[in-house]
Amino acid sequence: ASISGDTGVIHVVEKEEDLNWVLADGPHPPYMILLDGNLFNRRVMLQLKGTSRVSGLAVAIAKPSPPQGFSPGLKCPNDGFGVYSKDYGPQFAHCNKTVWNPVGSGLSYEDFAFPIFLLEDANETQVIKQCYQDHNVPRDGSGPEYPLCAMQLFSHMHAVTSTVTCMRRSSLQSTFSINPEVVCDPLLDYNVWSTLQPINSSGKVDPEKEVIIVATRIDSHSFFWNIAPGAESAVSSFVTHLATAEALHKVSDVHLLQRNIMFTFFQGETFDYIGSSRMVYDMEKDKFPLRLDNIHSFVELNQVALRNDSILWMHTDPVSRMNESVEVQVRNLLDILSNSSVGANVTLQEAGFSQPLPPSSFQRFLRARHIPGVVLTDHKTAFRNRYYQSMYDTPENIRMQYPEGLSPEETLEYVTDTAKSLAEVATVVARALYRLAGGANNTSAIQADPKTVSRMLYGFLIKMNNSWFQSIIKPDIKGILGDVPQHYVAVSSPVNTTYLVQYVLANLTGTVVNLTREECQNPEKTPSSEKEMYEYAWVQGSLDPNSTSRAPYCVRSTVHLSKALSPAFELRQWGSTEYSTWTESRWKEIRARIFLVASKELEIITLVVGIAILIFSLLATYFINAKADVLFSIPRDPGAVAY
Repeated sequence: ASISGDTGVIHVVEKEEDLNWVLADGPHPPYMILLDGNLFNRRVMLQLKGTSRVSGLAVAIAKPSPPQGFSPGLKCPNDGFGVYSKDYGPQFAHCNKTVWNPVGSGLSYEDFAFPIFLLEDANETQVIKQCYQDHNVPRDGSGPEYPLCAMQLFSHMHAVTSTVTCMRRSSLQSTFSINPEVVCDPLLDYNVWSTLQPINSSGKVDPEKEVIIVATRIDSHSFFWNIAPGAESAVSSFVTHLATAEALHKVSDVHLLQRNIMFTFFQGETFDYIGSSRMVYDMEKDKFPLRLDNIHSFVELNQVALRNDSILWMHTDPVSRMNESVEVQVRNLLDILSNSSVGANVTLQEAGFSQPLPPSSFQRFLRARHIPGVVLTDHKTAFRNRYYQSMYDTPENIRMQYPEGLSPEETLEYVTDTAKSLAEVATVVARALYRLAGGANNTSAIQADPKTVSRMLYGFLIKMNNSWFQSIIKPDIKGILGDVPQHYVAVSSPVNTTYLVQYVLANLTGTVVNLTREECQNPEKTPSSEKEMYEYAWVQGSLDPNSTSRAPYCVRSTVHLSKALSPAFELRQWGSTEYSTWTESRWKEIRARIFLVASKELEIITLVVGIAILIFSLLATYFINAKADVLFSIPRDPGAVAY
C-alpha cells in the first residue's frame, strides 16, 4: 500500500457480473471495492490482481460461512518443511499421495499490490453501502454524476520483497544507526511444556530415563492479520490435550510410572513448524532438559472435533516403520490406543500403512530421529475442516451451540455436545498414555471432565475475559484478557494464547501451596521450594461473594516456557529451506475513511480559479506596495496655513 494511503471510488460487488464495471465499464477508476465475502476466492482475486483499475478491497465477512468451504492456505500445508522429501519418502513429498487441504486456494501466499481489509461489523458494511447507493449507483448503464463516494485505506508496510531483504536492512540499521529503523520482525513466541513427574528444568534428564511426548499446536492463521479463531485447526486439539493432562494428574500412582509424560504445546506451527523445529534444535544442541534419545514415543493430537461416526484416525509414518524395531514399538502404541477406546464412545482406526503423516509437529522430530509415534485426527485422508486457516474456523464450525437467553456465566458453565465429545477423546488418550507409561492399574477411573472442557472452549473461542480465566492468571497480566480470542503467533511475546495455555495448564495440573505472596514470587528464598523442579505463580483467585475483592493464592506446577523462534534467525540463515523464515512487516497505522470527491473538471476549475486569485492577490499586493507613498500618505493639518 502507498505510504499516503490508497484512494478509490467505491463500488459494491455482490455478484460476479458486478466485476465488469470495475474491470472494464466504469468511467471513474481506480475503484475501491466492497466485496461480498462469498466472492472472496482465488478466481476473483486473481482477476483483481491483474488490473490497475483497483486501488483496494474491503471484504464483508460472509454470514453464514460459505457452504462450499474457504481456506486461503495451501493445498499441501507446510510443504517442504515436514519430513517427506526427495531423500525421505519421495513418493509422499509435496502431498503426492494425499492432498490434505483440497479447498486450499493459496490466497495467503499471493502478493497483492493493493490493501485488503476485512469488515466484521455489519454496521460498518452498511455505512459504506449506503454511501455507495446515495452517490455511486450507475444510472441506466451510464456512470453516476459527481460528487462520488470514495474510500481511502491506510496500511503501508515498511518491509519489502522478502525476509532476506528486510532482515538484512534491519541488521544494517541496527549495526550502524543510533536510532535504527527496523522494517520487519521474525515471528516468535514461546512453547508451553510440562511433565507428569517433575524434572530439573535447568539440568538434563538422565539418558536412560524415557519420556513420552504428547503434543499439539496452539496457533492458527487466516488471510487477515490477527484474525485467527482456529476452532478446529488448533483449539479443539489443545483443549483436548489440556483435559488429558488434568485427567492424568488426578491418577494416584502417577509418581510410580516407569516413564514420564511431557505435555507440549507448540507455537508458530502454522508457519512451517516454528515451535517444534526450535525444540528439536534445542534438544540436539543440549539446550533443553530432554535429549532426542530420551523420547520413548510421540502422540500428537491434531484436528479432532469433526469426527464422523465417532471415529478417530491413527496416522503413522510408513517410512520409519520399515525399521523392524520402530515397527514393533508403533504396533504396541497402536494396540494400546485401540484397547483404551474399548467401552468408550470413540473408535480408533488405523489410517493405513501406505498413508503418510498429515501435516504435524511429529514430522519435525522424525526429521531428526526415527521415533515411534502416532498422530490422531478426525480425518482419514483430506481434512474434514473446510475452513482450515481461515476466519470461518469459528465455534460454529465445530458445532458449538448454546441455548438462547443464557448469561455469560451460565454460558461458561454450560456443557455442550462438542465439550462432551472432546472429553471422550481426552479420556481415551489419557488412559492410553497411562498404559504406555507403564501403569498397571485399572484405567476406568481415568476420566476427563466435560465441564472443564466446556470452560476452556468458551474461554478460547468465545470470550477470554471470563470469570474462570480471571481467577487463574497473575494480577499483573490481567490486561491480556481481551473479548474475542485470536490465536495468531505474532511478533511480541508471549501472546494471549500462550499465557492462557500456561496458566490453564498450571491450574489443571498444579497444586495450591501455602506460601505468602512474597514467598511465592521469590521461591528461591524458601529452602523447600525446589525451584529447579517447579514453577510458582501468585494468581488472582475468585471474587469473594458479594464483594469486589479476590482471594489470591499460590500455585506450584511443572509448567515451563521455552523459546519458539525459528533457528534460522539464531543462525542468521534468513534464506533457509531447513527452518521457517517467516517475518512480519512493521507499519505505522492501519485505518480507513470514506468521503465525497468532486469531478476532475471541478477540481481543475477550482485549482485554476485558486491560482488566478493567488496571481491577482500577488499583483494587487505589488501595486499597492509600489504606490504606498501615495495611497497611504499622511494628510496635511488644515490649521497650518502658509503665507
